[in-house]
Amino acid sequence: MPDIDRLQLHTPTSADLPALLAFELENRAYFETWVTARPPAYYTPEGVAAAIEQAQRERQQDSAHQYLAKLDGKIVGRVNLTAVTRPYFNRATLGYRIGEQFGGRGYATRVVALLLEEAFGTLELWRLEATARPQNLGSVAVMQRNGFHQYGRSEKAMRFHDAWSDLLYFERRNDRTGA
Repeated sequence: MPDIDRLQLHTPTSADLPALLAFELENRAYFETWVTARPPAYYTPEGVAAAIEQAQRERQQDSAHQYLAKLDGKIVGRVNLTAVTRPYFNRATLGYRIGEQFGGRGYATRVVALLLEEAFGTLELWRLEATARPQNLGSVAVMQRNGFHQYGRSEKAMRFHDAWSDLLYFERRNDRTGA
């Protein structure tokens, strides 16, 4: 799809507050079917402003790097690197969410590919890790299409929607460093 090539990653700023709040509110119920719910206070202008400020602090501290995925200026998703561990490991944990109306169209695969360029380029990370529940076939496919391989599985690793769920563990190493 030609519009996928126009996807870009941007670090969130206070100017993104109205659009980010609208994106989160529009997709809240959908996201909560796949990931742990955020507290209700997050879904306010003050909550999103605080989250943007925290993202900026974490970026300055090199402890996390958050991005908004935008298509022609419209937010279609979010992608982040958390638990950045330096030195010696130069690793981070990948997470992402794509708005419901953009699902199944290749956006998630492209957003993760863009993040890999940033992670293994500018940020000079050596390894990314990610988890997915086995039921989330779309996320598993996104990981595989982006060169991640599964290295483990934990049984009954998390309680989600009042049921135990396994977790699959994925990794991707930076080919440029020989890691």
